[in-house]
Amino acid sequence: MEENKDRLAFGKKNYTLMLIGILVLIIGFFIMTLDNQDYGLGFMGITLGPIVVMAGFIIELFAIMVKDKTHK
Repeated sequence: MEENKDRLAFGKKNYTLMLIGILVLIIGFFIMTLDNQDYGLGFMGITLGPIVVMAGFIIELFAIMVKDKTHK
């Protein structure tokens, strides 16, 4: 029982996917700030940025759900 306390919840693959997802989220929010239209109503603020942010959330969900084969 003591051995289980030292293990992490996820494997290396999960954590790398989580970091990639966080980077994609940051890039998506940064893209939304680059819009030059009033109130962010241009293509980058209302279309491209939210699509990239949603992709980041999907990567995060996948990182949580995937089973790392090296992790027991």
